[in-house]
Amino acid sequence: MASTAPARPPRPHPVDEVPPVRHLVAFGPQHVLAMYAGAVAVPLIVGGAMKLSPADLAYLITADLLVCGIATLIQCVGFWRFGVRLPIMQGCTFAAVAPMVLIGTGGGGLPAIYGAVIVSGVAMMLLAPVFGRLLRFFPPLVTGTVVLIIGVSLLPVAGNWAAGGVGSDDFGAPKNIGLAAFVLVVVLGVQRFAPAFLSRVAVLVGIVAGMALAVPLDFTDFGGVGDADWVGVSTPFHFGAPTFEGAAIASMLVVALVIMTETTGDFIAVGEMTGREVGPRALADGLRADGLSTVLGGVFNTFPYTAFAQNVGLVGMTRVRSRWVVAAAGGILVLLGLLPKLGAVVAAIPAPVLGGAGLVMFGTVAASGLRTLARVDFRGNDNLTVVAVSVAVGMLPVGVPGIYDRFPDWFQTVMDSGISAGCVTAIALNLVFNHLPGKAPAGSGAVERVGLPVGRSEDAVEEPREKSV
Repeated sequence: MASTAPARPPRPHPVDEVPPVRHLVAFGPQHVLAMYAGAVAVPLIVGGAMKLSPADLAYLITADLLVCGIATLIQCVGFWRFGVRLPIMQGCTFAAVAPMVLIGTGGGGLPAIYGAVIVSGVAMMLLAPVFGRLLRFFPPLVTGTVVLIIGVSLLPVAGNWAAGGVGSDDFGAPKNIGLAAFVLVVVLGVQRFAPAFLSRVAVLVGIVAGMALAVPLDFTDFGGVGDADWVGVSTPFHFGAPTFEGAAIASMLVVALVIMTETTGDFIAVGEMTGREVGPRALADGLRADGLSTVLGGVFNTFPYTAFAQNVGLVGMTRVRSRWVVAAAGGILVLLGLLPKLGAVVAAIPAPVLGGAGLVMFGTVAASGLRTLARVDFRGNDNLTVVAVSVAVGMLPVGVPGIYDRFPDWFQTVMDSGISAGCVTAIALNLVFNHLPGKAPAGSGAVERVGLPVGRSEDAVEEPREKSV
């Protein structure tokens, strides 16, 4: 007799499975820990460069954590045509740091930053459907060069922190360098000898260890913690209505292209790790979510958002493919963003502690760019020239501050940022040498492996292969 039992519904894809609450509680915080240090670094850099008060710096940090959580929920859970619906953690991009510091310290202040951020976010949403057709102009040759420039251009920031912070009375004192070195040694020790989970949060462990040493040595000032509220909500345009300056907007539009390129690589990587292919529609939905989150950042007093690559590696390491795990991490970030006292504690971290951690963070970004370039074919073509000139142009404003002081303001805003200058140069030279009519594509007939996104584990997934251009 035939069975009359109802057929079981098909099992959902692992990405869509909702784990038990105990698993969400165990795995969600890992993603928060893996990205926390990087998440708060951007407001610390920008706010510190603008010499904001401790209260304002704490406000920037809590606002950032709040929008990080919201952006992560939009990307993982999704609604309508927003969100790639993969386990993707969102955070502030380092690509925007140098341009924002230049805009903020050049007279425009935070309102000019937020005006440029809002416009760049809208541009990202509009470009999302067509960006896939433009990817051939952003090969590993370009993206690897840009990522390398990002890391190298941020290293002086870490160096200034290690010395005690620009303008500090004891700048360069041996005790500051010693504390930074201690944090660096702890990070390296955890990375080398600790279990896999702890090695993923080595930077955070180093910061905690540095704080534990800094408190008894009287490096810290927790005066702002007592003044901060226990609960608070970031209100729109807290620092004033946004202003829209052409040069600032141009600079941030370049950053938007870099963000979209990096995020695309992260989406493809996570899609391969989880077994869910990222097609043109999903890619557009994810990039559109990036744009929406960036607009929210400009409204709620924070900065542009992108996929955090260190969490891409965490997905591969844990083999936990559910997007709801990362959504739970987004919920944790929202809670953290509603606790201003936490932001005040983070703002009290001494500069040398951040310097030791920053050397690892920013150096890792630069090394990731080198790893991407290692997969580029440099034989019988002009790719080496593209990298050489782009890095040279990108490093000019870093190594020779003030080199463009006699140029118009709009030119300074774009070119005084090593990241913007290097990115524009890399894109232009790649077009000149590899795409103009009559020029054979670099490495034609040769095949190379596509570079991995920043922080992606090299053995986590086999990369697709493509032509060198």
